[in-house]
Amino acid sequence: MNFMSYKKSFFALSFLLIAFAGFADEGMWMPQLLDALNIKNMQKNGCKLTAEQIYSVNKSSLKDGIVQFGGGCTAEIISDKGLILTNHHCGFSSIAMHSSVTHDYLTNGFWAMNKNEEIYTPSLTVTFINRIEDVTAKVLASTAGKTNYSEIQRDSVIKATIKTLEKEAVKGTHYEAFIRPFYYGNEYYLFITETFRDVRLVGAPPSSIGKFGGETDNWVWPRHNADFSLFRIYANKENRPADYSPDNVPYTPKHFFPINIKGYEKGDFTMVYGFPGRTQEYLTSYAVDMLVNESNPRRVELRGKRLSIMEEDMKKSVELRLMYANRYAGIANYYKKWNGEMQGLKKFNAIEKKKQFEQKFLELAAVDPVKKDRYRDMFGQFKKIYAEYAILSKQMDYYNECLLGIDGIRFTSNFITLFGELKKKQAGQENKFDKLLNDTKPTVPFRNMNKETDIKLCIAMLDAYVKGVDKSQRPYYLDSLLTAHNTDSKSLATYLYNNSSFIDNDKAKAMLGDFEKFYQVYEKDPYYQMTLSIVKYYQTTVAPQATYDELQINDLQKEYMNAQKELIKDRLFYPDANSTLRVAYGKVADYEPRDGVQYRSYTTIEGLMEKENPNDPDFMVFPKLKDLYLKKDYGQYADKNGKLRIAFTGSNHTTGGNSGSPVLNAKGELIGTNFDRNWEGTMSDVMYNPEQCRNIVLDVRFTLFLIDKFAGAGYLLNEMKIVKN
Repeated sequence: MNFMSYKKSFFALSFLLIAFAGFADEGMWMPQLLDALNIKNMQKNGCKLTAEQIYSVNKSSLKDGIVQFGGGCTAEIISDKGLILTNHHCGFSSIAMHSSVTHDYLTNGFWAMNKNEEIYTPSLTVTFINRIEDVTAKVLASTAGKTNYSEIQRDSVIKATIKTLEKEAVKGTHYEAFIRPFYYGNEYYLFITETFRDVRLVGAPPSSIGKFGGETDNWVWPRHNADFSLFRIYANKENRPADYSPDNVPYTPKHFFPINIKGYEKGDFTMVYGFPGRTQEYLTSYAVDMLVNESNPRRVELRGKRLSIMEEDMKKSVELRLMYANRYAGIANYYKKWNGEMQGLKKFNAIEKKKQFEQKFLELAAVDPVKKDRYRDMFGQFKKIYAEYAILSKQMDYYNECLLGIDGIRFTSNFITLFGELKKKQAGQENKFDKLLNDTKPTVPFRNMNKETDIKLCIAMLDAYVKGVDKSQRPYYLDSLLTAHNTDSKSLATYLYNNSSFIDNDKAKAMLGDFEKFYQVYEKDPYYQMTLSIVKYYQTTVAPQATYDELQINDLQKEYMNAQKELIKDRLFYPDANSTLRVAYGKVADYEPRDGVQYRSYTTIEGLMEKENPNDPDFMVFPKLKDLYLKKDYGQYADKNGKLRIAFTGSNHTTGGNSGSPVLNAKGELIGTNFDRNWEGTMSDVMYNPEQCRNIVLDVRFTLFLIDKFAGAGYLLNEMKIVKN
């Protein structure tokens, strides 16, 4: 290599080392690798723990006090009697399940004053991670040397190998196992888990406290809501998982978190330990371009239409509010998140930053002629596949966000499988018909669907569909219905909802009563025929091609990821989040959302009262809470200045799934519960901006204040370990 080539490579390397160095607080790290990768840096930033205290297989460690809650959130154990703390929005569906007009726990809150009053929540589970094991060599051995395999063949063989390894890992035990790919399939890890099925609701504040600010404040800082709920894990007499039984006893954990009420200050070390859902930090510029300029705008628009219709009808009665509350919250959550992500990436100039990095990456790879040609060709393939995939992604968005946004279609689609299982039964084949039918019957009369509201949704979504999807890309039967009604969505909706047994309560009851005898008649139902054509078209025509493109993209991402790790030796690469146990660490931090605006790192109850608006449901203050504020009755939960803090922000890298995660101080003591991110920082799922990305945390002192002073359930504090210094 001549001097000029060396000099050029050196400067390219210098740029890459800066670009790839990451930021001090960026990353979602695998706990079993902390000793090798992170612990020295964590301790340098203030952590007082060892790697083994955070994660250990042979000894009690912090990981043993953390559970995946309900499959989509995180919770932490805060007593030696299995008491767990998570977010109000994580427990929301369980609270809603137990709510009625006479027992409106969403509005009034719920507090069990003893263990006999705790309410079992069917289908709610919590899962512990027993151990994590690297099985990369075993998984990849199944395709080693098979250069003639297509992406689909390779994927199929790997999936079969994974199933075998999962079964072998837990054979003869009560444990369960799953294997997940990391770094786009360059590595694989086995997770041995233990799932508890008897979980009971212990306490939750009124929604006006737990969701204070509503959707107005969602993804926003400053925040003043107490986003928490309490549950308890029950086990059999041997302290093992068991189905619900009155004989079950509170679970005795291997570890539970002490609660520190001394508090924190700006710059203090913080750690978030939980189950982040999904990030895509290593995407190319082509993917980010599609996300910012196509996918997110489309999904935001479609969800916005649905939300406006639901919100209007929810204001009409308590029944409708309870009926749609959980679904509305779920739709609104990502509606606002995608919007914030889109705006944050634009502000960060993310597409251009990705392009600059890719160019410098190619300059570095150019030192090796073989790599130079291969990686340039690789980016060409990325460009070509994303151009094709963007068309399919649009079609799938209209399927998922538009057509399946109509409750009638979503409900009726369940019967496609039911009909298939019934035919197996009548042919004397093994089937699941009876179970599926029994699972379907309780949904009629529809607890979570109002016919008049769904007609409005149907009209709005069909209008959007006709406008956004070309006639050549529509399911034939749906298009023929639209043609027959002169593309008049209102006319078509009226016809469907007046002539179907699937979306009328009385007709549906009768249908399920004689289902086996007359199912061939119901197969001809126009709503069913339309739903069948929609599902078949997207599942057999669009989805397979989209899946094929995704496999090709993943294969290229796998190579790209490996190349980055190979070329950039001075950076520690964390894997994208995939709902597995991770550690994120940072500090209590404020930030500037825009020029001239500075946000403090914490909020107090004074800010809550400043937001009070009796005429706005999102900002009504519960009378008893207001009374406690006026009396300044904060007890031991006030900070050193006599203020009652509600929430704080940190620089920990988090995402969906981290909701409910414990936020710990340098000693591993609980100081808060993670519940959100700032709107400007939701882009951290794609790119982390240290100036803008902040996680939002409920101060544990406000949680204890509400349990003790507001709810009068102070007996719960007796089973906690509260640290005051």
